[in-house]
Amino acid sequence: MSANIAEMQKRRAGARMGGGQRRIDAQHAKGKLTARERLKVLLDEGSFEEVDTYVEHTCVDFGMLEQEKIPGDGVVTGSGTINGRLVFVYSQDFTVFGGAVSKTHAMKICKIMDAAMKVGAPVIGLNDSGGARIQEGVDALGGYAEIFQRNVLASGVVPQLSLIMGPCAGGAVYSPAMTDFIFMVKDSSYMFVTGPDVVKTVTNEVVTQEELGGAITHSSKTSVSDLALENDIEALLAARDFFDYLPLSNREDVPERPCADPWDRIEDSLDTIIPPSANQPYDMHEVIRKTVDEGEFFEVQPTFAGNIIIGFGRVEGRTIGVVANQPMVLAGVLDIDSSRKAARFVRFCDAFNIPIITFVDVPGFLPGTDQEHNGIIKHGAKLLFAYAEATVPKITVITRKAYGGAYDVMSSKHLRGDLNYAWPTAEIAVMGAKGAVEIIFRGLSGEEIAEKTREYEDRFANPFVAASRGYIDEVIYPHSTRRRIALGLRKLRNKQLENPWKKHDNIPL
Repeated sequence: MSANIAEMQKRRAGARMGGGQRRIDAQHAKGKLTARERLKVLLDEGSFEEVDTYVEHTCVDFGMLEQEKIPGDGVVTGSGTINGRLVFVYSQDFTVFGGAVSKTHAMKICKIMDAAMKVGAPVIGLNDSGGARIQEGVDALGGYAEIFQRNVLASGVVPQLSLIMGPCAGGAVYSPAMTDFIFMVKDSSYMFVTGPDVVKTVTNEVVTQEELGGAITHSSKTSVSDLALENDIEALLAARDFFDYLPLSNREDVPERPCADPWDRIEDSLDTIIPPSANQPYDMHEVIRKTVDEGEFFEVQPTFAGNIIIGFGRVEGRTIGVVANQPMVLAGVLDIDSSRKAARFVRFCDAFNIPIITFVDVPGFLPGTDQEHNGIIKHGAKLLFAYAEATVPKITVITRKAYGGAYDVMSSKHLRGDLNYAWPTAEIAVMGAKGAVEIIFRGLSGEEIAEKTREYEDRFANPFVAASRGYIDEVIYPHSTRRRIALGLRKLRNKQLENPWKKHDNIPL
């Protein structure tokens, strides 16, 4: 027995060394952790249970038979806990064949994804791979496709989070792209379908890896990445914080944690946050942080489409999703990027039973040929579709402007908003007073236009017309916003609403 145990210890120690000390040192020299070191940071101490430790590749072509077979085959898989809650994980090991995906490597990932769906627990993938293992040809490509298929089947069933912590190129990018959220690491991770060399050959463009598909590019220009973190440690700790907001599956309720912040806390400063001039901005972050528990708000995609804010907070210790127009950027107008950004977030919240709180200050959709020619109609419809489809509790607070079709889109009562509140400063109308008057009363003098503008403002630059129609449930004091939302969420906790049966919808992609 002792000889058998010694053999097991020897094999396990070999597996833990991955590609060997030299390659581990090279990984550290780049400022990166190894696959197993990353899991130690991500998971609760001592909670990781590895599976398929001794799996090896089966390839015999192109010199692979002569290559040393390294147990694990370039990916560490298993399960563990984050703050005591179950999670399934895989961590690609760049020290073994550059983390390249083989048939058996893919099989290991598929196994833990299958297990996650069976028991109802999230999947976190730590990506650090040179791509498909070329020597395996179609077997490696088939392995990728098996992972893709599971990404699709798991979508809306269990939360999926991808951390890009090294290269992720070619077909490899499509697995993270189909997960719910992607975190990247600055200066050491990148994603692209074709690399700089191919780009130069085909288009004569000279571009660096970072410019083409680095963390800054994808978090600020393409929205492929939700966050760009400074290093491996920061990314892994952010993932731990983020995980605490997520339910384990679509069958579970949102997580709840003890909260000392009074549910009925009054925030008098909100009574004066709206500037006296309608053209002056204010920071919607302040409204959000003064509403959620202890001012804690985990913003997603903060550097992309800043005219809309999305992220997670808590009220009475329970997770909520927040969508809010941001008057500090483009006056909070809706455009292509902000519509896409918010629509995907709303659909995630709806899939996982997370109530949606919407703060509205929107002057309309952004005009211009650039927006029209790039499909603002279709992209704006995505946000409209997402809100209309959502059956989770929806509470809306109009703080200032709610003009035109953008009023409808932003979780209005007409899209089955459960509780729609307005501050006294709210203005709900087809458009701004001056523009409306110039259309209705063409040919009037400047003085007459000014008089009619004041008349229009008196009639519509307030929330009471909408309230008189029942489109606003109540005009509330800004200082009581948190209290109203907390009470609303309590009432809506057992909400039951189902859409008509269908195989699936056809969102305007």
